[in-house]
Amino acid sequence: MARIYISIGSNIDAEKNIRGAVQALCEQFDTLLISSVYESEAVGFEGDKFLNLVVGADTDASVHHVSEVLHRIEDQFGRERSGPKFSSRTLDLDLLLYDDMVMNEDGIQIPRDEITQNAFVLWPMAELVPQQCHPVSGVSFAKLWDDYDKSRQQLTPIEFDWQA
Repeated sequence: MARIYISIGSNIDAEKNIRGAVQALCEQFDTLLISSVYESEAVGFEGDKFLNLVVGADTDASVHHVSEVLHRIEDQFGRERSGPKFSSRTLDLDLLLYDDMVMNEDGIQIPRDEITQNAFVLWPMAELVPQQCHPVSGVSFAKLWDDYDKSRQQLTPIEFDWQA
């Protein structure tokens, strides 16, 4: 059984899409470990603010199957892939970690660079698994977050109504 971590982000009808994504992931992976929800500025383009979080789950599925599942869920929520890489989106699901696997093939990068580059991924990881170490650097997510230049990106934890 592999432990996986998935980042979830949306800035189009974000609350609805975040709720739907978590529900869809629960249907695929049963029990989820869920971080707080954070509001962040768009990174790499001018756009509405994003809502972001990270979830953890256990799976027997291969990394390729998990990636396919995430793409199907994004498509279910109207993810448009024809626009620029950095643009507004209904739903963005990224497989961040698959156990301690390190790979970069078939369009799948594990661990994702975004973990250490973006506050909206690193802070939720540090919240969920502070003592776990990044598979490449060997540094704990808590230490990576402590050392992160927090002036680079605005990030705010928010109260999120999961029932609306």
